[in-house]
Amino acid sequence: MQLGMIGLGRMGGNMVRRLMGAGHECVVFDVSPDAVNALAAEGATATSSLEAFVKALRPPRAVWLMMPAALVDAEVEALGALLEADDILVDGGNSRYTDDIRRAAALANKRIHYVDVGTSGGVWGLERGYSLMIGGDQTAVARLDPIFAALAPGEGSISRTP
Repeated sequence: MQLGMIGLGRMGGNMVRRLMGAGHECVVFDVSPDAVNALAAEGATATSSLEAFVKALRPPRAVWLMMPAALVDAEVEALGALLEADDILVDGGNSRYTDDIRRAAALANKRIHYVDVGTSGGVWGLERGYSLMIGGDQTAVARLDPIFAALAPGEGSISRTP
């Protein structure tokens, strides 16, 4: 599956690496060209603007934001002007839930799906996987299942709870 990732810091960059390791195609964008170039050298498709980022993704698009909560509103607004009906926008940070509800309602007017995925795992997520707290409409969440499966940790060696 193809996924676009915006925000290539320690978690976002490692999430891209984990996804590519599982066979997914990643298109990347960040304010740091060095972060973009590092992932391009590992196989991601690099972009240098939001417009180029959106054009590099095949519709229906799946875009994941991995950035500080204070920056999400501006990024959602900018992407809302570029994305199309049936595209999915994921906030992978830990935004306040009321902000996610407001963003989802605003994007719903354009028929853009909004999924909030509180993501935990830090720099260890690359090896161990990420805990994902997923919220969104069933259609969008189901479409992203291959991405969630690649990011989530496996069962590990701990016995399952009876």
